[in-house]
Amino acid sequence: MTHHLNTRYFFPLNFFPLGLRWAVGLLCALAALQVATVSPAYAQSLSDRIEPLIAKHQGTVCVAIKHLATGETFFHRPQDVVPTASLIKFPVMIEYYRQVDEGKLSGDRMVTLTQEDKVPGSGVLTDHFANSSVLPLETINHLMITFSDNTATNLLLDQIGIANVAKTMQHLGLPETQVHSKVFRRDTSIAQDRSQKYGLGSTTAADMLSLLEQLHARKLVSSEASERMLSHLLSCDDKTKLLRFLPKEIKGYHKTGAVNESRTDAGLFDTPSGWIAMVCLTSENQDKSWGDSNAAEILCGRIAQETYEHFHPIPHDQLEPQVLKLGANGPLVEALQTALNQKLNPSPNLSVDGDFGGMTEQAVARFRSENGLDAVGIVDPKVWGKLGEISLDPTPNPTPEPLADLLPGEANGTPIVSCKAWALADARSGKILAGESQDVPLDIASTTKMMTVLLIAKEIQNDPSALEQSISFSKRADQTTGSSATVRAGESIRLKDALYGLMLPSGNDASVALAEWYGLRKGAAEQKIDPLKLFIDAMNEQATQLQMNQSTFRNPHGMTHPEHKSSCADLITLARELMKFPLVMEIVQTREYSCTVQGQEGYTRRLRWTNTNQLLDRQGYLGFKTGTTDAAGACLVSLSQHEDTETIAVVLGSSGSAARYSDSRNLHRWSWTLDRK
Repeated sequence: MTHHLNTRYFFPLNFFPLGLRWAVGLLCALAALQVATVSPAYAQSLSDRIEPLIAKHQGTVCVAIKHLATGETFFHRPQDVVPTASLIKFPVMIEYYRQVDEGKLSGDRMVTLTQEDKVPGSGVLTDHFANSSVLPLETINHLMITFSDNTATNLLLDQIGIANVAKTMQHLGLPETQVHSKVFRRDTSIAQDRSQKYGLGSTTAADMLSLLEQLHARKLVSSEASERMLSHLLSCDDKTKLLRFLPKEIKGYHKTGAVNESRTDAGLFDTPSGWIAMVCLTSENQDKSWGDSNAAEILCGRIAQETYEHFHPIPHDQLEPQVLKLGANGPLVEALQTALNQKLNPSPNLSVDGDFGGMTEQAVARFRSENGLDAVGIVDPKVWGKLGEISLDPTPNPTPEPLADLLPGEANGTPIVSCKAWALADARSGKILAGESQDVPLDIASTTKMMTVLLIAKEIQNDPSALEQSISFSKRADQTTGSSATVRAGESIRLKDALYGLMLPSGNDASVALAEWYGLRKGAAEQKIDPLKLFIDAMNEQATQLQMNQSTFRNPHGMTHPEHKSSCADLITLARELMKFPLVMEIVQTREYSCTVQGQEGYTRRLRWTNTNQLLDRQGYLGFKTGTTDAAGACLVSLSQHEDTETIAVVLGSSGSAARYSDSRNLHRWSWTLDRK
């Protein structure tokens, strides 16, 4: 069977309109220029952010980074010549388009694939295309970049000539950037010594940065060919390196490479503050593994993440009190309208629609007059003080779903459970009584908050007066996704109350607010470190001290992150540590809790939280923490007391919310029969 592919359908050549692309890019760069150059008090230099990552890596690392709008750069060993792996296919593509521009080649030239052309490794041609398939050069180039197709690379090199790549790079002033042979065809090498030393290709971080800058400026080849190159690079399907931890909306025009000892990535990244060129070349890596946990690939991702966060800092909140008057809108206006309907007699019967219109203005003026204030339609702290407690949350907490019946168990044997991993331990001695996959690091969802509350509890132990301190929730805390304590940006709450908001409704917002409080208390501003980052570092330090060897924390709440993991055994260690703190044990055993929050406008409102742990409704269960995400499944760390024993059970990855409770109850009940000596 012969396959004929036409580039007009296989790949859209006009994917990026040049005029629109440059206009939008310029506007974004200008609009974000201040963001890129104005940093908060805790901002770090790129060097402060990236050098510690490189220092910890076991291998050679070469990095070149440049923000193309501001000109800010970072370099680490930029002139070292290192292997490229498949990254060399980027210069190969440049040479292809140079020859197309000069009329030496045509993207429509048809090439026949033979059995002799097929080589192993990455790509689709070898395994999925029959011999005698006919493909246009433009499609072959696309496959080389998108899927890093080795066979496509060799077909293209046959057309452009291996030596011409180095010749063009030499002309561009980049003599160390060379392709030495066809892929998996060392017999075709034109530089045997370099092939022996570097493999398929060689380059420097500085060379790659130069190529990226020239591509961005449309100076490598014609503008039309530059657009085609960018669209090919955008289609690269490898997201495991520089794109690994970047926000999903960030577009990366890049090419990667990977062989056992070398992992590389280089590209242009379109960000809110402007284009950033990033190059990360690693070689002589001790970790030669393949998979999501490769140290060099994670390093590339962390370098890109630190770069992005450097140019897109989360500033300290400068929240101003909101003055409510004609034209205002939002949930605070809804709360005002509800309160006025309740407090005024007769009621003004305002529509609770969140829009501060003429009727609301008249009602405010009337309320002020009746309470000895100037009869104007403006809501200030004096008005909030007269109104008393208000509610921004008219809907009550949802009714918990009923606990499932216990699953049947094997006679005198291990219970049947739905979870991926579990462990039972004697709470007093720490002895693991039984378990399955208890040492495997897994996603742990909001059981993470056990570590968050531990760090705060230790801080309070050193300064009990901190419990009565008031902490204000930042925009970042308020905007944290997932489960919430429903405290809004600019509102303040006692630290003690925030701990209940962390553990009962499992407030992700509370976790960030507490982490920021801790970080600022520990001198984050003076150290020019994001207080949230300082807290996360403290989480990992605490895990190391507790010998939680399978645990890595990347946030204070447990939202899914590829490096955020723990194990059942480690969570048992963490639970036993928490049992040393009476306040924590009081919190995790509390079924419901109520407190007030203060708005910076002067209002007061009441919150009511219900504990997410439904085992508290059963006699003998003493609390701890739930957690649920799509990646983690339903999780639960629980403590039971039976006769003279105390048992900790951990279940990770149960099949559903109800199942985690039946899994845990089965395990607890079985644990009471086990020998604890």
